[in-house]
Amino acid sequence: MTLETTLVRGISLIYGLYLLLPIVLLMIGSLGGNWTNTLLPTGVTGQWYVDLWLDTSFRKAFVNSLVVALAACAINTVLALPLAYALYHGARRGGSLAARIVSATPVAVPPITMAFGYMIVFNTDLAPWLGSMPLLIAAHAILTLPYLTNTLLTDLRHLDLGRLEQAAATLGASGWQQFSGIVLPSLRQSLVSGLVMVAAISVGEFGVSNLLTSFQNRTYPVVLLQAFYGATGFACAATVILLVLASASALLSSSLVKQRA
Repeated sequence: MTLETTLVRGISLIYGLYLLLPIVLLMIGSLGGNWTNTLLPTGVTGQWYVDLWLDTSFRKAFVNSLVVALAACAINTVLALPLAYALYHGARRGGSLAARIVSATPVAVPPITMAFGYMIVFNTDLAPWLGSMPLLIAAHAILTLPYLTNTLLTDLRHLDLGRLEQAAATLGASGWQQFSGIVLPSLRQSLVSGLVMVAAISVGEFGVSNLLTSFQNRTYPVVLLQAFYGATGFACAATVILLVLASASALLSSSLVKQRA
């Protein structure tokens, strides 16, 4: 075994422990009876999950998160398909600046910046919508739109769409027929996997939601933060539920991408 191989395995092991240790501790804490000033909790119980189910604020927040995520997916479907199609053809004609801007948006613009801007604009007499569900949905849709757009744009480039469209145009297909008959069916799986990713990001998003939501429209992560001021086991159980949802979404998205490949 070479030094390079040993180094790579060592770094991978450390990174894996870094990722898994908090998850393992959360799972242990969610089943522990008491966790106060000790390295690990004492006792075993499933009562925290029962308490979580009986807590109406968590049930309502869970529903709110699902509503926001599904609405964001619907809006993104309407916006991302034509946007990715336009960016693809714009890049082919040399206009790749817009495509680069969309690709860099999730990293270049912190979500908190958008949230503060929303707070300023929509907390006025002219637009008193701060804390409303429509504003929260719009914020999540805008926040996640680049991710779905980039997924579709990558698939369009992989498909060599220009050659297919030229063949369809030769057969007399109009622009709409090319889009509906070639583009949409070709992007079906990447659209589904991208929407799963959008839903996972939306459900787990905290920063923007915490600043824009009202007490009635709190999402699951916002309520989850408040749980850590109470019983540790209850907070761990609530976090495990969120983790399971995010992991299931990630696995589903990954499997769809592999099927596409």
